[in-house]
Amino acid sequence: MKVSEIRKLKDEEILAKIKENKKELLNLRIKNATASLDNPSKLREIKKDVARMLTVLKERENTRGGNE
Repeated sequence: MKVSEIRKLKDEEILAKIKENKKELLNLRIKNATASLDNPSKLREIKKDVARMLTVLKERENTRGGNE
């Protein structure tokens, strides 16, 4: 997922996608441990997507003055 796509989403939608991706990441890690994962690069892709989403949320929080 691209950052431009993430920025178009509302905070609630981003949080839901993060939760969904973390569940998928857990399932992929389990498959990887049992050596039945077809595409190991999917792990890296999902981790980066979650990081991008968290970054966008943090940027929004900082622009709203959430840390003051």
